[in-house]
Amino acid sequence: MWRKMASVLTSLFLVSSLLMGCGGIIPAGRSQTPEDTVIFARGADSISLDPVLIEDIESAKVVANVFDTLVRYKEGSTEVEPALATEWSTSEDGKEWTFKLRQGVKFHDGTPFNAEAVKFNMDRQLPPNRTEEMPYSSFTLGMVDKVVAVDDYTVKFILKTPYSPFLLNLAMPFSVPIGSPEAIKKMGKDFGAHPVGTGPYIFESWEKDAKITLKANPDYWGGKPNIDKLVFEVIKEKSLRADKLIAGDVDIIDGVAPEDVERLKGDEHLNVSLSPGMNISYMGMRTDRKPFNDPKVRQAISMAINRKELVKALYQGNALVANGPLPPSLLGYDKTIQPYPYDPAKAKELLREAGYDDNLSFDLITYSDSRPYNTIGGDNLAVAIQGYMKEVGITVNITSAPWKEYKQNLQDGQGDAYLYGWTGDNGDPDNFLYVLLHSSQITSLNYSKYKNPNYDELLEKAQQTSNIQERIKDYSSAQQILVKDAPWLFISTSMNITAANKRISGFSIHPTGVCFLRDVVKG
Repeated sequence: MWRKMASVLTSLFLVSSLLMGCGGIIPAGRSQTPEDTVIFARGADSISLDPVLIEDIESAKVVANVFDTLVRYKEGSTEVEPALATEWSTSEDGKEWTFKLRQGVKFHDGTPFNAEAVKFNMDRQLPPNRTEEMPYSSFTLGMVDKVVAVDDYTVKFILKTPYSPFLLNLAMPFSVPIGSPEAIKKMGKDFGAHPVGTGPYIFESWEKDAKITLKANPDYWGGKPNIDKLVFEVIKEKSLRADKLIAGDVDIIDGVAPEDVERLKGDEHLNVSLSPGMNISYMGMRTDRKPFNDPKVRQAISMAINRKELVKALYQGNALVANGPLPPSLLGYDKTIQPYPYDPAKAKELLREAGYDDNLSFDLITYSDSRPYNTIGGDNLAVAIQGYMKEVGITVNITSAPWKEYKQNLQDGQGDAYLYGWTGDNGDPDNFLYVLLHSSQITSLNYSKYKNPNYDELLEKAQQTSNIQERIKDYSSAQQILVKDAPWLFISTSMNITAANKRISGFSIHPTGVCFLRDVVKG
């Protein structure tokens, strides 16, 4: 079977490479883009630019450059440093956080940034104002009881209970970036298409599914950016993005396909960067309905797939096999955890015990685009999984759609299983284990509808202690429960692969997958 499946996977990879690389030979050259402009080519468009309404990385990439947060991540890490807040303190019981705000800052519409602006942005997401359209609000601010504007430049967050990752949450590009209250009130639902923040770049225009253009903020509190225009251009085909970078038509690309790495490295005008990703790619199973409400079926699925073989063949050394729900770079990762081993014979036995004897079929929904956690795209991964399932007598019906449509399909409850992935937002395991799998998130990002009271209790305990070793112990126990219950098929952690013209400096992908471009220089 190994030889047969390896042949299938290799053929799939080669076909994908040929299809994606049909742009022809492109002559190498220096950047042809305007001197005052940096063009960042990416695989998909943003969905919204309202921080409160987003959960996808493509939206966050733009939001992170239009808006500021109270604190921000240091370069290359998830430690925080001052941003719109210059200093902060906590009460002894960990339930009150007080922030001193930066003075003299204005929103892009000229209105002042102050404590009332912070309160407005947070109150917008607290009950009774919070809605189901705000996917991150319950995670980032669910522990907040109220926000108080103490004076013009002092704001206090009062928590219901202590919450260890709270400061990290306030640096995320989702939910907590501060928008202009006047613009939010004026624009209403259209604020996501006409964002107004305090960030280094000002929103200029958006051609849907084509490009978003930003311009430098001349009054930015951190100093005017070095480039006048920043363009996020959508080029869905991975190898076409590489072709355009080589030709000098764009300056930066991310989501580089494994098959393009070597040819980009061979171009003397380009820099290629590979760094460990803080991400996970997985197949989720709907545990609230047949057939995946039966743990034996979920276990059988996990044992039917040779994940090492799959990851090696599809990602060509640019991804690691996942042993659980956390990437190796994250606090709380437990290398001793072992998911169900590849054992197709045992998988068939479990299926028979569950009442399925070569007669199980299920619907798998996937995305057609490439994602930061899955650079080969969902279609290729789905077909590979389909091949393994066939070997144990399972029929998989695949439905694929572009990312926006796929997300709607997922939210509408389509599919018995789904391909998905996650890039860490704040460097804390809570951002994976709680936001994706705690039962309180079933109406949000827990698309598997997974529920285990023991698991929930461990996560809630870990949230409320500041003792790192205790938190690690609780997270390890929680991961053991997940591996046993198998609501997900853990697949891989991808490398972050980016490439840029050598004229570009000051660019890197943050471990969270977001790019903060305030310091980019084009020489």
